Amino acid sequence: MTQTDMPTGPALLAPAKVNLALHVTGQRADGYHLLDSLVVFADLGDRLSVTPAEDYSLTVTGPCSAGVPVDDGNLCLKAARLAGHPVAIALEKHLPNQAGIGGGSSDAAAVLRGLADLGTPLPDHPEVLGADVPVCLTARAARMQGLGEVVTPLEGLPPLPAVLVNPGRPVATPAVFKRLEKRDNPGMGEIPEDLATPADLAAWLATTRNDLEAPALALEPAIGAVLSALASLPGCLLARMSGSGASCFALFPDGAAAAEAARMLRAAQPDWWVVDTRLS
Repeated sequence: MTQTDMPTGPALLAPAKVNLALHVTGQRADGYHLLDSLVVFADLGDRLSVTPAEDYSLTVTGPCSAGVPVDDGNLCLKAARLAGHPVAIALEKHLPNQAGIGGGSSDAAAVLRGLADLGTPLPDHPEVLGADVPVCLTARAARMQGLGEVVTPLEGLPPLPAVLVNPGRPVATPAVFKRLEKRDNPGMGEIPEDLATPADLAAWLATTRNDLEAPALALEPAIGAVLSALASLPGCLLARMSGSGASCFALFPDGAAAAEAARMLRAAQPDWWVVDTRLS
């Protein structure tokens, strides 16, 4: 099948990625960090389509499109070039940029999924695009380890009503890692099999960490304000930063509690990006 004969793929969801826990367990001689993370995905995110074309191109629209690069620095184009098939990518941005919820990585993974639907095989080493890309290819609850290339899907975790918040302050991941004081921390250990409710999972998560939270807070104090606001909401089971920040999440016992918490926070902080969602 030639590129011009390839069918156009449907609109694809690139869901927000949330690191419920993120342990930095080592650093290789080449500078890359080793991770151990419990990752889940929201029921909302960016949307994009890929259409076979004579050359690679990217257009970006949507409420969070400001500042998103449209040149080869964008992971969407890097993903398409890695797969080796020119496409026109139309990206509708709904997730904040440089926000710690995997927007760019999830977009890149969606491009690769879209190309796979059109008959292009997935590349052998998607982690070269970024540590989050392999887990974003699964777009489901998983444990991510190593450089991000070791992805173990998880069954049996309860769906998690949650609120996601970003204060509108982008945080650069390399700067956060640069401030990390200790790089050989313990891993998460075994994930219990009897986590039947959001409260069960939140209680276990309280024994875990996000090792990037402290260095991110040092770079961007607004993260502390977000965490305090989330923790004070009625019904909040756990509040934590996701990824390298500045986005944070709070878990709630049910969807109604999450929706009401989001409403309250939007009223109190109209300049923040606030959404209620379900993580799974």
